[in-house]
Amino acid sequence: MEMPAAQTGTPPDAGALAQWLAEHAELSVDAWAGLVELLEPLGSQVAVKSVATGRYVFASQGLAALLGADQVLGLSDAELLKGDEVMGLRRVEQTVLAQRHAVLSEHRLDVGGRRREFSVTRQPLGGEFLLAVWRDSTDERLRDAQLERALAQIESQQLALEEMRRELQQGSGRDEVSGLYMRAQFDDQLLREIDLSQREHREFALVIIAIDGGPEPLSEEAQSRLLEGVGRMLRANTRAMDAACRIGPQRFAVLLSGVGLATAHARMEQLRRQCAAQMVVLNGQDLGLSISMGVSSFPHTASRQEELMAASERAVVEAQRRGGNQVVLAPIPFG
Repeated sequence: MEMPAAQTGTPPDAGALAQWLAEHAELSVDAWAGLVELLEPLGSQVAVKSVATGRYVFASQGLAALLGADQVLGLSDAELLKGDEVMGLRRVEQTVLAQRHAVLSEHRLDVGGRRREFSVTRQPLGGEFLLAVWRDSTDERLRDAQLERALAQIESQQLALEEMRRELQQGSGRDEVSGLYMRAQFDDQLLREIDLSQREHREFALVIIAIDGGPEPLSEEAQSRLLEGVGRMLRANTRAMDAACRIGPQRFAVLLSGVGLATAHARMEQLRRQCAAQMVVLNGQDLGLSISMGVSSFPHTASRQEELMAASERAVVEAQRRGGNQVVLAPIPFG
């Protein structure tokens, strides 16, 4: 039976091949045989049907097994399939003959007592024959369905965790979306860290993190999910003596106490990879979490709050200019 969501048009693979074959009917027998042999290992089977009789005048070796039949050559669909399935195939064939270009359709057929799903691309060969390239897409659709269920489960778990986190942090002064402290707390923490490092003659690292934008603008809900994702990753990857805060709409800052530039770079590179692998799901789709980071060091990069912030900000801008999803170190001035 033809699926309700049958698609028309020229697909990038089988449809293009069908179009090309129709334009090169003068090919030798060996050339046609070679093309068919290339298709079969890819799971596709080729058939040619007579328009006048509706019978198969050519069928690649694996088509009979694909349809659960002993043979296909010389038979019609009515001798191979059920009545409603035959009608579905015939409707698409009539569309192909009327439009005179490649058409891709999806069909569900009963093969050996099991429902199988097929993608079939058809192309008229002159007015006498109809070329069809069959591909069994059952396992692919099953994997897609399993992936959809897994993504839905991940999304449900993320929503539940974020709701629980909001309830626990209510009234704590943290950012509601990311669960991190906000700009005012960050500025205070940065001043204290500078004072502590000056008194104890030790260094620390300042990291500015920006969420990379994609080719299309995201909805407000999608942006919130990404902010939640960054918040989860920062809470899981910072120590008690560190400070992770949200300092702007798409900006985060991390103070790595007692950490030098090389160690900070290694830790942030690990965080970047973890974020890239993190699934942030909205409506069953993985949004993809890509971040850029700029890292500066006190006192080597700068010894004042404003200069340190500016150095990290310039570094994260440079990371995004290079394409995003990377860590850039602020330069250390000499002399």
